[in-house]
Amino acid sequence: MTLKTSPLAHSESELPPEFGVVVDLSSYKDGVFDPISMSDEDFKELENLLYTHSLVLWRGVTLNPEQQFVLTNRFDLTSKSYGHGTETSGLQAKSILHPDLKTLPGQPQVQLIGNGQVIDEAVAPGLKPLPVLKHPQHKTFHQTVISDEDEKKGYTRFYRWHIDAALYELNPPKVTTLQALRVPQGSPQICRYDDGTGDELKVPLGTTAFVSGKKMFEILPPALKSLAVRTKVQYSPHPYVWMSQAKAKCTGLGIENEGKELPKDQLPAFEESKIKIFPVLWKNPVTRELHLEVHPCGAEKLHVEPIPVTKDKTRDPDALYPDGATISDLGVVRDLLYKLQRPGIAPSLVYAHDWKEKDLCLFHNRGVLHSVVGAFTPDQHRAFWQCNIAATDEPEGPDANEVKRYA
Repeated sequence: MTLKTSPLAHSESELPPEFGVVVDLSSYKDGVFDPISMSDEDFKELENLLYTHSLVLWRGVTLNPEQQFVLTNRFDLTSKSYGHGTETSGLQAKSILHPDLKTLPGQPQVQLIGNGQVIDEAVAPGLKPLPVLKHPQHKTFHQTVISDEDEKKGYTRFYRWHIDAALYELNPPKVTTLQALRVPQGSPQICRYDDGTGDELKVPLGTTAFVSGKKMFEILPPALKSLAVRTKVQYSPHPYVWMSQAKAKCTGLGIENEGKELPKDQLPAFEESKIKIFPVLWKNPVTRELHLEVHPCGAEKLHVEPIPVTKDKTRDPDALYPDGATISDLGVVRDLLYKLQRPGIAPSLVYAHDWKEKDLCLFHNRGVLHSVVGAFTPDQHRAFWQCNIAATDEPEGPDANEVKRYA
């Protein structure tokens, strides 16, 4: 089978031209996409499509929770655990993720997310009583907030730029699937960066915003490329509890440095061996290109390797940490990561998806960053199923030749 695809519409952006494709349902027998019956050959085609284009979209699709899990799981068959694991410690109730997710009992890798009172049992199978969903928005997480007056005018912000990942004990999922079950209609909003740049972006109500990690790396100046290719990020144990009292930057890209992180003795029990250290750059398994992939909110330390000594290359006088370093000052860690990532969320580099009911989105979680955007009123009912699975392997970083090339 050859999938019939068309490009995602992002004509006004500067995203990579290959970013995002839409699969035509006529590609499938009787126009029905069933991941359970997908052959190995057909999956291989889909896998190559995803890793080449970062995001694959189907419109007019209805999958049950098992089908959505099977589709997600196909990218890492030996793993079965939800990307954030199964939290049993009472302290995990402090996690900033805790209010936003409702696990489907019959398929625990699939989470119900959205806004408002669920009134349809089909949206929340096995959940009794039917839950009230809470759409995360910036006023609960940012250090500064948009005024009520401006919010009524339609202004909003990115909530939190992130990768779907536990960042402790478990490895980042390779892919995430999002299925739109109920989508409220409303006027577009203006997403403001509020960082002094004047940057803003018109977005559909309740959009999910995506940026390319590949592009984020490509546009950096040489000194920052050198830093990125030589650096690994150490994440805090139980980072979503650790950051639970802290507040985010106005762009949603990382945490303000106010010293509000919980001390280690107030976190759930942790083991040093389960603390995660990942490279800043992750290698695409198909294209072999490098994607800048950091969850800035959870980062605690940076480990920078020295610039390799070569006879045919003189050291750049502007190089950062040419002799290597371990950086544990949170303010410095956050400033450096912001310099690496902020250029990559410029308005022209953001794909803001306009959700329709029965949209199914599959994205390369190790190749993009994404963010919730916008705010709903309590009576606006929205329901999505989200699925991602902790990977069996860690992301692959740059090889020695790539380090020499960029360092």
